Amino acid sequence: MATTDDLKEAFAGESQANRKYLAFAKKAEEEGYAQVAKLFRAAAEAETVHAHSHLRALDGVRSTKENIQEAINGETYEFTKMYPGMIENAKKEGHKKAEQSFAFANKVESIHANLYKRALNNLGDNEIVDYYVCQVCGNTVEKAAPDTCEICGAPRNKFKLVG
Repeated sequence: MATTDDLKEAFAGESQANRKYLAFAKKAEEEGYAQVAKLFRAAAEAETVHAHSHLRALDGVRSTKENIQEAINGETYEFTKMYPGMIENAKKEGHKKAEQSFAFANKVESIHANLYKRALNNLGDNEIVDYYVCQVCGNTVEKAAPDTCEICGAPRNKFKLVG
């Protein structure tokens, strides 16, 4: 049991380090520190290797059908339970940046759950569809970027094709 808990903690820590280092790399790049940005991206990639290894040791990657169902469950939990409480806490504390961040994420997690449900229903169809992600709020859309993000109002050029 202790090892399983350790693997879960290590997976979470390595995953967070990956995301943090990518954010640090972006900032270093903006400030003109190309070499430091490159180091942060290399370390982020190594953290991904570690996280995936820990997840495999937890038997956390199953069939695609099971993985989609787990993703649906996780996204649904986030927009029905996790983020609503966080939004309320941020409102009470007057933390506007957190409130907006949580509100954007909350709306997008519902979209993700629906995209996963559609993927589960269409599993095996093998139709290739492009996805675009708003770099302001995370809104995820299929086929083409909209003129304006329906969640945050960002223009089309803020959407990134993900593939």
